[in-house]
Amino acid sequence: IGVKESHQMTIFRIIAAILHLGNLEIRGERDGDACSILSEDEHLNSFCSLLGVEHSQMEHWLCHRK
Repeated sequence: IGVKESHQMTIFRIIAAILHLGNLEIRGERDGDACSILSEDEHLNSFCSLLGVEHSQMEHWLCHRK
């Protein structure tokens, strides 16, 4: 469809990251008021690697509203 190869790779990387994010296991705590993610979760590691975001920050903000 006329998309440059470099742009295609970026699109594929974003799609792969979104798919990994969908595979995260988020565990509810305290009657659903809180949640947690295992630090060693391979999908979170892949997501952060693909998008170049900091692992600890992503883990924190996926579980906190503010």
